[in-house]
Amino acid sequence: MTGAMSEEEILNVFRQVGAIVTDSHIVYTSGKHGALYINKDALYPHTAGTSRVCRAIAQRFIDENVQVVMAPAIGGIVLSQWVAQHLSEINGYEVLAVYAEKTADGGFVIKRGYDKLIMGKNVLVVEDTLTTGGSVKKVIEATRIAGGNVVGLGVLCNRGGITMNDVGDVPKLTALITVNPDVWDEEACPLCQQNAPINVDVGKGREFLAQRHS
Repeated sequence: MTGAMSEEEILNVFRQVGAIVTDSHIVYTSGKHGALYINKDALYPHTAGTSRVCRAIAQRFIDENVQVVMAPAIGGIVLSQWVAQHLSEINGYEVLAVYAEKTADGGFVIKRGYDKLIMGKNVLVVEDTLTTGGSVKKVIEATRIAGGNVVGLGVLCNRGGITMNDVGDVPKLTALITVNPDVWDEEACPLCQQNAPINVDVGKGREFLAQRHS
């Protein structure tokens, strides 16, 4: 097994595929605004890079006896597959990969028979980016309701200073990249006050503008 990747090595993977957006006007999923965005969607088409960072997550949970990797759909599905594959190779037994789906009211539900696959199993939850931790907390709650034993949370990027308690008191939280960008409510956003154009290619900028003009 190769040595663990450093944060700088992981950042280089993101830089190589243009997955770090800086000096822009971003609208995050939380509704807050900022200037930095980690664009995991720019990473996922590059399977070698995605595999490398997912192996880095897997290596941090090799002692947790992970049996299933759970993720929120849609983007998290890519992470769950790769992390489970690497854990299977490292630990020498099959680790399953499943996902939870978003409901109309903003919650998450585990369907497709996956609830039966996680019942009584040690489950690692994976997510791309933590901003408020709200979405992945709901995935963790759904996993526990289905009888899964959540052993940890592994994420690509923690950009909200999120702690283990913020996401439901998980026993272990690890992030490959930790950033602390300035974020603002719309009313206090200096970029809005400067009329800086909103980025519609990443984040929720397109939806934000559509709602503003509706």
